[in-house]
Amino acid sequence: MSNSVILLEEIRKSYFMGNQELKILKGINTEILKNEYVALMGPSGSGKSTLMNILGCLDSPTEGKYILNGNDVSTMADNDLADIRNKEIGFVFQQFNLLPRLTALENVALPLVYAGLPKKIRTEMAQEVLRKVDLMDRSHHKPNELSGGQCQRVAIARALVNNPSIILADEPTGNLDSKTSYEIMNIFSKIHSDGNTVILVTHEEDISNYAKRVIRLRDGLIESDKIKDLASVI
Repeated sequence: MSNSVILLEEIRKSYFMGNQELKILKGINTEILKNEYVALMGPSGSGKSTLMNILGCLDSPTEGKYILNGNDVSTMADNDLADIRNKEIGFVFQQFNLLPRLTALENVALPLVYAGLPKKIRTEMAQEVLRKVDLMDRSHHKPNELSGGQCQRVAIARALVNNPSIILADEPTGNLDSKTSYEIMNIFSKIHSDGNTVILVTHEEDISNYAKRVIRLRDGLIESDKIKDLASVI
């Protein structure tokens, strides 16, 4: 079990509208190991966005157990979940979510501000991850001075800066053209080969081909969970 980063046991999630219960997740059981590269797929309404929010500690399950890197996060209070998010999870979103007034370097260093690290260390760590995504030459540019692909590289660097247990990417190429999308996905492949655990939420088959394992959801349940033949992986 020491090699497990994520363990989900009978995860259920319901929302209540008055007296009516809307069941979104209906009993999810799975395990994701250290240094796996997983694509999470499913049609609209399958529950993949809800599951992603739970994996990212942005929401808590109604029932079930979620063990993240040895911590039972399924019943944690909001403040504790926020701490876990900052330490254990690096987020990459479709919309980049960069602060427009900050430079690329300052955006990348932001999680380290919340972690309470001194400025000199924050700057050094941010520069190191910007080098990993080949963006040091744009470190003092603000988001409106960068292309969409460059903004997503900044977002990836920000996700990496805390050395999290998992990188959680939600439709990371959704706002990018095909050529830039492939460049971004090659960065994720490198991140994975460096030893990181990557979970990719996507509805695009060609993007999911970069992952080594594909979990498909339908109607709040896992429909299939397949590890790919290595020969077929890009």
